Amino acid sequence: MHRAGGYAHRLRPDGGGWRVGAQDLDAWLRAHDAPGLADRAAVLAYGSNACPSKITWLRGELGLTGPVVVLRCRTVGVAAVWAVRARVRDGQVPAVLAAMPGRVETHAVWLACPEQLAVLDVCEGRGERYDLVRLEPGTGVEIRTEDGRLLDRPLAYVTHGAARAPMLHDGRYVPISEVDQAGAQRLLSHGARPGPHDDFCGLPVSFP
Repeated sequence: MHRAGGYAHRLRPDGGGWRVGAQDLDAWLRAHDAPGLADRAAVLAYGSNACPSKITWLRGELGLTGPVVVLRCRTVGVAAVWAVRARVRDGQVPAVLAAMPGRVETHAVWLACPEQLAVLDVCEGRGERYDLVRLEPGTGVEIRTEDGRLLDRPLAYVTHGAARAPMLHDGRYVPISEVDQAGAQRLLSHGARPGPHDDFCGLPVSFP
């Protein structure tokens, strides 16, 4: 869990819940005047959104407030892959989410309150670069937190239009866990092609 000022607390599972030190997480949040777990939505976080430094950036640049609750998760059937266009702002290649049957990856889940979700919407360019969707069960898609709990239809930001089409190299997606940022930029410079994106990269989704 990330707090303003860069402070972090490690969460640990405890009988279907989570604890901050010796205290129940929900009680801890309410004691710090923050929305409890019932008022937060699970959002799959991949790429830079899983990094503590990104959370610090969101606080300074976009006004993110309050404790950010982040859990590690195991995903099956989806992958974070490189997009085929670099960002205008900094020249970095962003990531998008794509269906990849049978693939197992480790990512993060934000338990975001409405105010935090609004900041993520701005950061991700909801409706312009990314769409916010629910990941529906089916086609082998499964997301579990590190305590083994299966998440029911978590939210995720997925590609919206050509600006965030997935990169194809040798006819396949390029997972960010296999190729680093520098490698992704080299592939772009050598003419990597865009993959199909009109079907949300094959993901089973619905709109919240």
